[in-house]
Amino acid sequence: MAWTPGTACAARIAALDLSPGQTQQLREMLDVFTTDALYTLLLGLDGSAALGGDQRHYTVLDEDGSVIAEEGDLEAAAYAWFHEGRSSQPRR
Repeated sequence: MAWTPGTACAARIAALDLSPGQTQQLREMLDVFTTDALYTLLLGLDGSAALGGDQRHYTVLDEDGSVIAEEGDLEAAAYAWFHEGRSSQPRR
């Protein structure tokens, strides 16, 4: 998304006038940052990490009010996705 032409983010990156090597370093840094942020958010929703200084388990529901994941499911799926490079079905 950061590199999508026509977006504010892409315009700001272009304004930095980075060399190709610097652009690659920025891409890699943003990838690591995004991975860490999303992984932490999923762990926070699962109750395995604090969000805003508060650690608790949140119930994640779909639009029909059905539970999407039991406690521990998000942590397992997030670990598989972000650290093992594979998608995973939540365990039941």
